[in-house]
Amino acid sequence: MLDVRRLQVLRAVVTSGTVTAAAAHLGYTPSAVSQQVAALEKQAGTALLERVGRGVRPTAAGLLLTEHAALISSAVAQAETALADLRAGRTGHLAVRYFATAGSTLVAPALARLRAEHPGVRVDLQLTDPEDPFREVTQGRADLAVVVQARGRVGDGFRLVHLLDDPYAAVLPLGHPLATEAVIDLSALSGEQWVGSEPPGPCLEPVLDSCAAAGFSPDFVIQSEDYATAQGFVAAGLGVGLMPRLGLRSQNPGVVVRPVRNPEPVRVISAAVREISFEQPALHSLLTALRDAATTA
Repeated sequence: MLDVRRLQVLRAVVTSGTVTAAAAHLGYTPSAVSQQVAALEKQAGTALLERVGRGVRPTAAGLLLTEHAALISSAVAQAETALADLRAGRTGHLAVRYFATAGSTLVAPALARLRAEHPGVRVDLQLTDPEDPFREVTQGRADLAVVVQARGRVGDGFRLVHLLDDPYAAVLPLGHPLATEAVIDLSALSGEQWVGSEPPGPCLEPVLDSCAAAGFSPDFVIQSEDYATAQGFVAAGLGVGLMPRLGLRSQNPGVVVRPVRNPEPVRVISAAVREISFEQPALHSLLTALRDAATTA
């Protein structure tokens, strides 16, 4: 393989016209330049320079390699510029995953801000895998995922950054006896039929754990994994439910929402970020934007 450094020495000799001038430009001695050219000629298997008076001129092979040396130099300069743009956050690519209720409240405003601050950064945005929202981050296919923090889940090459605590509230049909209460003790719902709004997993765990702490297990008579549909079932008088505040931003007019206590279920929403991705300026900007969006959610 031809030595790239020697190609650049040859180019300096050809463009300057003499070994002495090339040596002065490169900061070498004339002897060192001549040795580099001789070594390159040995690699190439042919003469690259011929003497003309006090100077030199390239042979056909020397001119060919000089042209390619210029292309290599240009490509390296372009690579350096691209790397600088990437490190500064002017370009790049972020793979982001999120769950549905975090989309409009957290992710949308954060991405709008990221686009304004880093217009050259492309974002691959997809919903998380409901069975394992951490999977794409741990397997290196996503840089960041907005997740409900699973109990006991720790690192695997990623870091959890807290965004907000999302409390659950009681969702009751209009006219329910507890609808007039300002705050409801969770145990007051123990004899009710329930409408489920969460699949098994980290979003359901706070509900089950809090009900257990209040001394009962909820009687789920209807299951729905969509908050709007679950509210519709509650509005129809088919049961009561506990739903997180982010899932109640669009409230059905047929329900009443009341805070609960003793205890209040809370789900923890975090950003799972690949450790190696923390070096990207655009990712830092996205995290800041997500935190800011969480303060107003």
